[in-house]
Formats: sequence, C-alpha cells, structure tokens
Amino acid sequence: MSPLLYYALPALGSYVMLSFFFLRRPRLLHTPWVPAFRPRLGAHRGGAGERLENTMEAMENAMAQRADLLELDCQLTRDGVVVVSHDKNLSRQTGVNRDVDSLNFEDLPLLKEELEVYFSPGRFARGADRHMVRLEDLFRRFPRTPMSVEVKERNEELIHKIAGLVRHYDRNEITVWASEKSSIMKKCKAANPEMPTSFTLSRGFWVLLFYYLGLLPFISIPEKFLICFLPTIINRTYFPFSRSRLNQLAAVVAKWLIMRKSLIQHLQQRGVQVVFWCLNEESDFEVAFNLGATGVITDYPTLLRCYLDGRGPPALAS
Repeated sequence: MSPLLYYALPALGSYVMLSFFFLRRPRLLHTPWVPAFRPRLGAHRGGAGERLENTMEAMENAMAQRADLLELDCQLTRDGVVVVSHDKNLSRQTGVNRDVDSLNFEDLPLLKEELEVYFSPGRFARGADRHMVRLEDLFRRFPRTPMSVEVKERNEELIHKIAGLVRHYDRNEITVWASEKSSIMKKCKAANPEMPTSFTLSRGFWVLLFYYLGLLPFISIPEKFLICFLPTIINRTYFPFSRSRLNQLAAVVAKWLIMRKSLIQHLQQRGVQVVFWCLNEESDFEVAFNLGATGVITDYPTLLRCYLDGRGPPALAS
C-alpha cells in the first residue's frame, strides 16, 4: 500500500463516520429554528382546483378546510397595487392579452368563468367570484393565517411593497419569501430580513450536493422552508419539459436524488420544514407524508383535509 493510501483511507473512513453520525444528530452541531407555524395543509393559489385561483372565494374555501398556509404569487399593477396573480400576462386567466403592470387595479379584467387546473390537466375550476384580489385585502381578511408569497420577477418596487405590507400588518413571522431565483431572493431578504425564506432552485441543488458529499451536517442553513415538487408527479400531472422522454428521465433522476428520508429528517431536525407541492391525489399525499414531510400544498384542500383527518396526528421527530 502506498503511503498516500495508508493515510488517506483511515481519514476518509473517519470522515464518512462523522458525517453519518452528525447527519442523524444535527442538533449536536446546530440549534434548530423553532417554527412559528407548521403547514400541514397548504392551498396552492388558494385551492385552484375547487374555486377560481387566487380569488377571495378560493381563499375562503381553503380556510373553511382549516388550511395552514395559503400559497400565492404577486404582481404589481400600473398604479402600484400589489395583486395576487400567478401570471404577469392576463391571457390565460382572463382572455385579455395585457400584462398586469399595464393596467390600473380598477381596470383589471374579470377572470374567465372556468380555468384549467395546471397540475390536474383536463380538470377545470369554477366559481362565483371572478375578481382579482389585492395582497392587502388578504392580509386584512386573514390576519394570522400564514402565507407563502412568491416573487417571480426582479421588480424592486414590488418586493419593497410586499415587505412593507408584511411589516404594516405585523406578519413577519408568518409570511414566507419564495422565489426560484437566488438573485430575487437576495433582494427579498434585504427588503425584509425578518421574514422566513424558502430555498431557491440553486440553493436546493447545493443542499443536495452537500448531502451526497457528506458535508450537509457541517454547513449552516439560513432557509426555514424547503418547498419542493414531489418527483412522483413528473410525467403524471407535472410536465416540466415538452418531450415525454425528457419528463420520464426527469422523473427517475429526481426521484432518486430527492426522495431520501435521511435528507428530509435531517432538515426537519434542524428546523427546516419540508413541504411538497403540488399534490392532487391521495396516493401522492401518502408518499409525501411517509417520507417525513411537514406538509403538502394542493389544489384540492377539501381532499387533503379529508385525508389528514383520517390519518391522525403526525409522529413527532425524536
């Protein structure tokens, strides 16, 4: 045996054992964050499978099912009003080919009478309420209901207005910053650092890399939420790519990489709550909770409430 291997192999073995030890016992190295709330039932766009998405009626319906979290996206109108809308362009939702920021709030068109549920292709939602809603109206109507607010564009005025509304309504601990892009999240945290944050895409990839390299127990994690798609929905209700073969490959790879109980348990023990989206079938609820997820975000809050009420309370992590 070469001198290099003579020293390297024991060192590698010690590193692997230490990494495994602290992966299972992260509280020996880190003080876990104590969450202000635990979102078992999250309503995607207010429950876009049961009412027209992001309307007050949808939010009311979700709260009737005792939702723990309202998940929503925000845009800014021409006159500076923060409105709840997934899309910047209004074509899909209203049939009017205009961007939200090209219209004043009072001029926003009504939503269509029915909208296809994105994560349940071929199914449609309807509702009596077709009006877009202001974020401030939701804060007033549901003052203590946790919400996840996603920002999709690098719009500093939008970010600062959301941050200001959260402060004004004393919601710092129960309103979560969400964005796929780290550059946007950086601006969100600067605008209101008291709000908890969720992982961006790039930060999520880094966590996976650190996990497989054995480094995860030794790094700090400032995020408080991992809001992640469940790999089993790829090529069933979620089609990230236009080609079927790519979706099949993505489903296999993502399932192998993400669906690791030891990873989820480690994050949970460090105070990071893991929430899977966007699940619309009981079989997917079962998979998510069996993996140890804190909760699920769904388009069908009534279905998830029935599942949760029949399942009983979650087991507490040791």
